[in-house]
Amino acid sequence: MSDVLELVDVSVVREGHALIDQVSWSISEGERWVILGPNGAGKTTLLQVASTYLFPSTGTAAILGEKLGSVDVFELRQRIGLAGASMMERLPSDQTVLQVVLTAAYGMTVSWREQYETTDEQRALALLDRLGMAHLTGRKFGTLSEGERKRTLIARALMTDPELLLLDEPAAGLDLGGREDLVRRLGALAQDGFAPAMAMVTHHVEEIAPGFTHVLMIRQGKVLTAGPIDTALTARNLSLCFGLPLTLERRGDRWSAQGLPLG
Repeated sequence: MSDVLELVDVSVVREGHALIDQVSWSISEGERWVILGPNGAGKTTLLQVASTYLFPSTGTAAILGEKLGSVDVFELRQRIGLAGASMMERLPSDQTVLQVVLTAAYGMTVSWREQYETTDEQRALALLDRLGMAHLTGRKFGTLSEGERKRTLIARALMTDPELLLLDEPAAGLDLGGREDLVRRLGALAQDGFAPAMAMVTHHVEEIAPGFTHVLMIRQGKVLTAGPIDTALTARNLSLCFGLPLTLERRGDRWSAQGLPLG
């Protein structure tokens, strides 16, 4: 399998502080990665590099076979699906759900006199149906619940049939029902052999959907461990990552963690 993403000794430094520090990491075709770490660990920075919105201060980053610094990132971004809070903030609240997804076909966030082909609309509707949003295509984006917006963003990220899908805390802010519905749908996507390589940032092992194959743990900008989820996701590694003693339990394809009692 060829590498979809390859970072070699990548650091991102701002005002003398390393947001990520000499990170080496690769994603191959068919892999589904979860990125775990505490607040401020560098998870979102890592995703910004992977999505070409941030360039390394040092080190090299190759995405879909193209090296950052020697490629037109605007063309490269059309091959990458990105869903996260930063994208949500750029989308007009008065556009319909269908418009939010359709505009991705042109690499736009606002609809402006563009003409869509029937195949574009069919694809957008099929993706919304897959994410449980078929009944809300005419609703204004700003009137949706948090969970509905998150699912719309994932449909939008898939609109261009990307080769790499990046999800930045897709379950953040959801209640239990919304989280479980999203995890179920992400699990179906992760287990689809035709789906793109994936990387998802989260703070919580409970949000890891069935079908995710690998885990990267990051703390204070440095990679703590990276590898197959069955061997790399352990109580010891999780405790080191979050800086306190944790227990880890697996039931079937789902995980849960909690702190050890004091005393």
